[in-house]
Amino acid sequence: MVQLLLIRPGITEYDQQGRVQGTLNIPLCEDGRQEVEAMVEELRGQRIAAIYSSPSQSAEQTAESLGQALDLKVKTIENFENLDHGLWQGMLVSDVKAKQPKVYRQWQEQPENVCPPQGETLVAARQRVTASITKLLKKHKSDALFAVIVPEPLASVVRNVVRHDAWGDLWQRASETPHWQVIDVPEAAAAK
Repeated sequence: MVQLLLIRPGITEYDQQGRVQGTLNIPLCEDGRQEVEAMVEELRGQRIAAIYSSPSQSAEQTAESLGQALDLKVKTIENFENLDHGLWQGMLVSDVKAKQPKVYRQWQEQPENVCPPQGETLVAARQRVTASITKLLKKHKSDALFAVIVPEPLASVVRNVVRHDAWGDLWQRASETPHWQVIDVPEAAAAK
């Protein structure tokens, strides 16, 4: 069975401040580097065949740390760039909520129906993630475990593509999900 090891990068200062990061290229903060060190230790026993990373700085830093520990090269995949939140990027989530309460509520309840101003829809993000996941599943056959390191909310998009999970509150997912999780890829998805 093909398995995907979905990893969230360590946190950034924007994560700590409650800001919308989107495609902004923010490095790991000190707490994030410590999270990555602990996570690398947890993952040393996993038989990871390959590591793929989002082009974001925090994801690449996380991937490089894991790659060094496991003696694996990291491949950056442009389609794994985080969701573009347009004009919301850099704003505090609380400011988005205060300035655009209806859109914020809709983003929480039905995010697939909302496009941040000058941003990207979840449908568009899902299409590019699906294309890359499909290629990776063709490359990694049965009994393979490969790692994909992407920030939230793109990690939720990956989950949706592989397991058809509900979107949920995309700005709260990071605090609700583990730093890493092994996802069994259904045979039908792996066969595509």
